[in-house]
Amino acid sequence: MPELVGIGVGPGDPDLLTVKAVKAIQSADVIMCPASKEDRPSIALSVVSSLIDKSKNQEIVKLVFPMTKDKDVLVETWKKNAKIMAEKVLAGNNVVYLTVGDPYLYSTWIYMHREIEEKFPDVKISVIPGIVSMFTFASKVGVSIAEGSEKVSIIPSCYDLTTVKEIAKNSETMVFLKDGRYFDQVIKLLKESGFPNDSIFAIGQDLGTENEVIRKMKLGEVNDDTLTTKYFSILVVKRV
Repeated sequence: MPELVGIGVGPGDPDLLTVKAVKAIQSADVIMCPASKEDRPSIALSVVSSLIDKSKNQEIVKLVFPMTKDKDVLVETWKKNAKIMAEKVLAGNNVVYLTVGDPYLYSTWIYMHREIEEKFPDVKISVIPGIVSMFTFASKVGVSIAEGSEKVSIIPSCYDLTTVKEIAKNSETMVFLKDGRYFDQVIKLLKESGFPNDSIFAIGQDLGTENEVIRKMKLGEVNDDTLTTKYFSILVVKRV
């Protein structure tokens, strides 16, 4: 029976895809992937490009999700793209949708799944999880995300940061995802919240790619040269 499969392709290294994800991608009739603009490449697709057998003539469909916080624009985009997905499945195709990281952590898939379940209940949906960047990052820098009774906070840095100070008071580890352009504000807020200068500080961008950058130091050693301006960035700070 034709179905739609949401696939987490991990942080960027194709070797980190699950065996199940690779099988689903290679057996799909249609491969769908997100991009921020029509003329921009899909990062999710680039992760799996080496796994695609071109002789199978799989259809590749790029779905545009504009980088905006305008809720009306976003909702219309979700409806449009969910309809495209559903119609491909209902036409008898096995469809996969690729998303960086995991489908259920700050992913466009969340809105697609919700919309399709509501508007196209006949579409069979399944999900294959992916490794998220914070665990890949932790393995590279040798920092535990949490141990014992420690509490962890995961924050998208490109949204309202006014609660960071309060959250910092109650967290041993803080993970900031999504947009390195805001990390200077994050660091300022962490210091203002009383996070100690000897806290472990690690920052990375483009994990799992040839452009990967990783830095580890103490919070008190951070300066402007430490920061990243890439969207796909991660910052982890941990009390010691």
